[in-house]
Amino acid sequence: MKHRNLNHRTQIPDTVFECVIPYITNSHDRQSISMVCKTWYELDSITRKHITIALCYSSTPQQLHKRFPYLESLKLKGKPRAAMYNLIPEDWGGFVKPWVEEIVRSFRCLKVVHFRRMIVSDEDLMVLGYGRGGNLQGLKLDKCSGFSTDGLLHICRSCRNLKTLFFEECQVTEKDGEWLHELAMNNTVLETLNFYMTDITKASSEDLALIAKRCKSLTSVKISECDSLDLVSFFRDAKSLQEFGGSWFQETAEHYGNVVYPPKLCGLSPIYMGTYEVPIVFPVASRLKKLDLLYALLNIEDHCLLLERCPNLEVLETRNVIGDRGMEVLADSCKKLKRLRIERGADELEMDFEEGVVSQRGLTAIAQGCLELEYIAVYVSDITNAALECMGIHLKNLQDFRMVLLDREEVITDLPLDNGVRTLLKCCDKLRRFALYLRPGGLTDVGLTYIGQYSQNIRWMLLGYVGESDKGLLGFSKGCPSLQKLEVRGCCFSEHALASAVLQLRSLRYLWVQGYRGSSTGFDFLTMARPFWKIEIIPSRKVSVGEDKEVEHPAHVLAYYSLTESRTDFPESVIPLRYHLKGI
Repeated sequence: MKHRNLNHRTQIPDTVFECVIPYITNSHDRQSISMVCKTWYELDSITRKHITIALCYSSTPQQLHKRFPYLESLKLKGKPRAAMYNLIPEDWGGFVKPWVEEIVRSFRCLKVVHFRRMIVSDEDLMVLGYGRGGNLQGLKLDKCSGFSTDGLLHICRSCRNLKTLFFEECQVTEKDGEWLHELAMNNTVLETLNFYMTDITKASSEDLALIAKRCKSLTSVKISECDSLDLVSFFRDAKSLQEFGGSWFQETAEHYGNVVYPPKLCGLSPIYMGTYEVPIVFPVASRLKKLDLLYALLNIEDHCLLLERCPNLEVLETRNVIGDRGMEVLADSCKKLKRLRIERGADELEMDFEEGVVSQRGLTAIAQGCLELEYIAVYVSDITNAALECMGIHLKNLQDFRMVLLDREEVITDLPLDNGVRTLLKCCDKLRRFALYLRPGGLTDVGLTYIGQYSQNIRWMLLGYVGESDKGLLGFSKGCPSLQKLEVRGCCFSEHALASAVLQLRSLRYLWVQGYRGSSTGFDFLTMARPFWKIEIIPSRKVSVGEDKEVEHPAHVLAYYSLTESRTDFPESVIPLRYHLKGI
């Protein structure tokens, strides 16, 4: 009897856990759980529904399927993030072909696929469409290249249960608009359609109206350039629409009396909207939660007039032409703001718009007025330690901080920013992502050591032009216990210091560095060599930035953990370090 009770007691934890584990969705929690014991490892294997692979060469499709055979959702990233800024050679890699083949062959439960910064061909889309057919519910091609509307046609013809079709900011070759017509004729369950910021021009407004009429659950549509006057029928029938982006206004507000936004619309991304068109948005401004003004042509005054009418705004994306005065209006009017992104505007526009820069004045106002802020990414023309300290003291919910100090002729009087950065990191203990891109002299070795010391929970970090010597990097590497991805640009560190830092950063899984002090032999990077750690060198090269202008790109090093033996598609512009050293 005693023995039976003992068995019963020992079985309870596993039984309970089998019921609980499907509700644990955080990938970091899952990773910790899988290391407890073999039973929990196997439970994680058969119950994991979604996974993100941060670099497509860190595993093979076959290894992924063996580990997680019942995945329903997969996000796969290809080229390093630096590729978005043309810092990575075009031929670096990131081909989706082997993954698509394995998805069709083995991943029978997969419903949602998200490829980011990858090379996708029309053939890949054809294989995916015909192979998955009615099972595919979501396809996201995020900043991808290599395909045309013919590939989209295969998807729209074969996958009639698509809820999401997304290819924002993709380099897609347009041949015709037949893909959209096929989607309109075949689909009744679409919820999200996004081809924003692409070169698509042949998408028919009639097909968009038909989609709105047939797909009653349509909640988000972002398109390429189109006059809002052509979308009257679309807006009338899209009764569930909550987010829209992509249309322009060519006339003043009086010409758009027939354009009535759907009653549930709370997210808007207008393009080419100027001063005379701003009043068109006023009727829906009070219910807007998300506003993207990156491609609107607004000055400071326009920003102020619009933002003071948006008391429920939670997400704002715009350019630094908003100015400090616009930031102050935002802080006064939008108390619910959670995400703020201020991109760099064209220099000529900034000069045309009075006060069209963001500085410590605007950031201080935001810190004091928008206490719910969780994410901020901003290009600033000036910054002080006091402003950073103010942000640290007030923004207790901040999880993602990114700041770039523009490199202009102005003299920044409060450098270095050591104390401000220390206070920000020390007070904002919820930070998980951190980017700081300064000028030479912006942060001393002491400040860089502070970053390591106070970054207890940060998992991703980008550092630009920080520190003075190897001493600062080595001081930094003694901290950052949770850091998994590190990107460094424009710093003065040596090969040996970088390799030594990698060995100190115990959680590091990925390193990208552009610009470093190379050794005479290149052997110093071997200090960080270990099992499963791949090292790639991209030598310095000249890159065209105009018809008759070239710039010199410094050498890169890319290092990452990988379960694969080796890449099979190395281009000439990339040197795997171990092969390179064999030939010396």
